[in-house]
Amino acid sequence: MSNQSFGELGVSRAVLGSLAQQGFTHPFSIQSAVIGDAIAGRDVIAKSPTGSGKTLAFGIPLVERVAAEDQRPAALVLAPARELARQIVSDITEIAHARALRVTAVYGGAGLVKQARDAATSHVLVATPGRLEDLLKRGAFTLEHVKVLVLDEADRMLDMGFRPAIDRIVGACPSERQTLLFSATLDGDAGRTAQRYTRDPAIHQQGPRERRANSKVDHRFVQIADPAQRVEALINELDCDRELALVFVRTKHGADRLVKQLAARGHTAVAMHGNKSQRQRQRALANFQAGIVDTLVATDVAARGIDVERISHVINFDPPADSETYVHRTGRTARAGRSGIGITLVAPDQRHDVAALASQLGLTHGLEQSSTRPPEQGSQRPASAHHDRTKPVPAHQGRAKSAPAYQGHAKSAPAHQGRAKSVPARQGRAKPEPAHQGRAKSAPAHQGRTKQRPQFGAR
Repeated sequence: MSNQSFGELGVSRAVLGSLAQQGFTHPFSIQSAVIGDAIAGRDVIAKSPTGSGKTLAFGIPLVERVAAEDQRPAALVLAPARELARQIVSDITEIAHARALRVTAVYGGAGLVKQARDAATSHVLVATPGRLEDLLKRGAFTLEHVKVLVLDEADRMLDMGFRPAIDRIVGACPSERQTLLFSATLDGDAGRTAQRYTRDPAIHQQGPRERRANSKVDHRFVQIADPAQRVEALINELDCDRELALVFVRTKHGADRLVKQLAARGHTAVAMHGNKSQRQRQRALANFQAGIVDTLVATDVAARGIDVERISHVINFDPPADSETYVHRTGRTARAGRSGIGITLVAPDQRHDVAALASQLGLTHGLEQSSTRPPEQGSQRPASAHHDRTKPVPAHQGRAKSAPAYQGHAKSAPAHQGRAKSVPARQGRAKPEPAHQGRAKSAPAHQGRTKQRPQFGAR
């Protein structure tokens, strides 16, 4: 938080009142850095990590520089995914209404006719590049009156192949405009693009110069001896004391399959990915945000823009492909000054790649060890101090669980440590005769469990 007030940055009384009603009294660092320059009309290039409060950093100047009587649309915000577009609209609608401005989002998966009608009559248009080009080609409106252009998560849009579309959209905007560009990195193509789209910009960089994971996240790496144990390892994490958990998988099919596997083991989850309709995605996110379902399984693209305060755990069921994806995934927790936990499940054949990724981000991971011996019963593992409430055993549980065949958490030194949690004891599992010399074959995970009366406690 900054010691400055929003008023000292030049924010109008109307917008100050709206911010106060929402509980915002002092700006975050990126907001303090950007808002003054942007309200003054300067182009801005800002490097800021996800979850830093950047939406209001461009949202406040945007609504201050657009007037209710301006021809529409007067401001355009480009975002890489529909969830992010919808989140931006949610974040800036109240301050826009304080200045009698209308805000609309356009994105794929929703009706073209209604979006075209709403966009043509809105002061502020938030759009994904593909759907915006569809509407422009249909002649639904033009961008000739755009005074303020914002590119949010510019690096991700470039990574997703939107460069040609963005060039055409920027070309359709007036040359005499203000441009605000936000990116998690300004290296390579993102930096060159930022310079090409702006004129004499004010440049602000928040966070470390090198790409690093959020220091407020307790990063943990859980080694599993066998990929077949991955679901059981996930369940072990979901059974800990937590709030909401966001689970990342690599594919759309994998998301649906994991939801079914969790349901078979008594855990309710919902999936969110590109094959779901917009209504299904909105319903899944709404149920997750309300806590009706406390586990959301998502692919990387579908999770763009998810901003839910109560996400305490981000779990990489499938490890990310690169360090940038890791940062974006774990950035869904520990947002706006909060803390959180990021967990990555690592099979033996993934150990080398994940270790390299973690080292690149400066994370202690302990993945050089070759042993995958399960922890002894009664061993303890630290849990975060910010989750110190006792979690009840849900009514559908009560089966004794076997100790998973993977190692405990290898993790970077957390900023918070709390109570120790013991590994569940093995109960009720009968072992058959060894299938061959030197190795005993365990019973399937769904057999031999002794049912117990569920216990209830305060959550």
